[in-house]
Amino acid sequence: MTASMQQHLQNSFKLQSFRPGQQQVIETLLAGRSALAVFPTGGGKSLCYQLPALMLEGLTLVVSPLIALMKDQVDQLNRLNIPAARLDSSVDAEALKHIYRGLDEGTIKLLYVAPERLANERFLARLKRLRISMMAVDEAHCVSEWGHNFRPDYLKLARLAGELKVGRVLALTATATPQVAGQIRDSFAIAATDHVQTGFFRPNLALTVAPVVPARRDEQLFQALSSGPDGASIVYVTLQKTAEQVAAYLKRKGLSARAYHAGLKDEARHQAQEDFMTGKVDIVVATIAFGMGIDKSDIRAIYHYNLPKSLENYMQEIGRAGRDGKPSRCVLLASLDDLTVLENFSYGDTPDPEALAGLVHWLLSQPEQFDLSVHELSGQFDVRPLVINTLLTYLELEGVVRATAPFYTEYKLGFITPQDEVLARFDASRAEFLQALFATGKKGRTWLTLKPIAAARELQVERIRVLNALNYLEQQGMVELRVAGVRQGFRMVNPPTSSQALIERLQSQFQLREQRDIERLQQVAGWAQRSGCYQQALVEYFGETLSEPCGQCSACRGQTVAMPQRQYNEVDLAVIGKVRNEQHDALATPRQLARFLCGITSPKASRARLGRHPAFAAMVDTPFSEVLAGCGESQS
Repeated sequence: MTASMQQHLQNSFKLQSFRPGQQQVIETLLAGRSALAVFPTGGGKSLCYQLPALMLEGLTLVVSPLIALMKDQVDQLNRLNIPAARLDSSVDAEALKHIYRGLDEGTIKLLYVAPERLANERFLARLKRLRISMMAVDEAHCVSEWGHNFRPDYLKLARLAGELKVGRVLALTATATPQVAGQIRDSFAIAATDHVQTGFFRPNLALTVAPVVPARRDEQLFQALSSGPDGASIVYVTLQKTAEQVAAYLKRKGLSARAYHAGLKDEARHQAQEDFMTGKVDIVVATIAFGMGIDKSDIRAIYHYNLPKSLENYMQEIGRAGRDGKPSRCVLLASLDDLTVLENFSYGDTPDPEALAGLVHWLLSQPEQFDLSVHELSGQFDVRPLVINTLLTYLELEGVVRATAPFYTEYKLGFITPQDEVLARFDASRAEFLQALFATGKKGRTWLTLKPIAAARELQVERIRVLNALNYLEQQGMVELRVAGVRQGFRMVNPPTSSQALIERLQSQFQLREQRDIERLQQVAGWAQRSGCYQQALVEYFGETLSEPCGQCSACRGQTVAMPQRQYNEVDLAVIGKVRNEQHDALATPRQLARFLCGITSPKASRARLGRHPAFAAMVDTPFSEVLAGCGESQS
């Protein structure tokens, strides 16, 4: 076994030796057991599933929320002649057919998918026909509600692994506190002895915490960049508009800088990433959307223009520096004023009590079998889609409902083979069925639009027969399919005797999540203001001990941090009264109005185009809790 592993390491991956922890994880997986790998950013997590994927029969399914990681790793594997593919929104119809053919023929060894892809009924049906030897779950901390980046889709992965008869699971993360690691192990039935952790201390990173007055932050950043090491740098900011403003400032000062954030068009984002990777641009000013899964070993410096959202985020972001082992610099420009905007984001996700109650009553009024559109409910109840998905997941965990299968309400057919020729390839009864099916659709210039539920009802057949027919035509290359209008099916399992008790429990869970987010921000502020070694405190947060101070962080170098007291604006009751008197339906409750004034968008406010209102974000520099209290007071 070890000889074969070494042979694959050298011949397939062109590497001479394993990094710490890799061999132990790989041996665990090859022995048929699931494992948890907690390695620092850049610690070589991907090899832990890529290498055994070549030694196991069947497919390795890699679940990752990071499109950049998928693209980067698949390209890298293909350059090594390792058959890997990815399925994300950028894959066109022709490439999709090629990938599906490879899966059916067993020529693809690794398939990368986003967790949302696993809510696609057509895709799941394909997976169930395959032998899946391993599921690798990247960013596995997303499975934990105690973690800093909880994603509802992740809670369903353990159940899905069972349904797909996956041979073993590898959970991977760079940022797991002991509590989060325990929840990951419980979710995927991983033994404590198969939890491999290689240590969070990075001796080549010199951490500096530098107090800053917001008015001088640009200048201080420029000075730090100018005096810093040559080579690639990332500057992390909180807001998209800040990324644009800071990048423009640095360019005016003669530095090679580019903004990167989720609000950019795909092409601009990809170009910024490509220019950074190839060295055409030295500095990327980015929100946390940048860097996840980026394999660039020679990043010499990480600068935090704003406070990070959590110590987990900070550890993950500084971990992108110095992966080549050479000395690298990590500078945090620390201002407690940043806490206001960061806290406001956390408060913004907690639903209104009225909206939550309305949503729960709607759900409990549904028949035993029902379906819904998260997008429609989001607009109806003014609750963000992510919050609705979280609520539905809570209801599943409570045993109230069970998700059955997502489905699409609309299929668009583009005929690659002319329709008459398609019909001519089938016997009389099948051709008659297809002709009747096509007749239920609405003919456009290019596409024939079908609604499977309505078609099945009109033809008096099961919906699955309609879907099977469409999928078969696609597999045979006769048509191109495009889907739209996703709805999630549910089954009512155990409705509560008291809806009010359930609503109060759910409201309490959302408030607890809000409270945890705020506590994580306070932990960042507390860590930044400490007097002892920063590295010691950081690894202690992740359950490890550094026996001696690092000797090179700013605290160890004797640079004390005396941060100015937090400054923020007072609540402007006149603005609250003025907006309330305008009687916008989307701003009817105190929390809706407070979100709007703090610059936090909501589905109803967006639909009403209130983002253009002069009062939108008028109190972005005022704590949300105070704005909310002001809105409540002015309502009474």
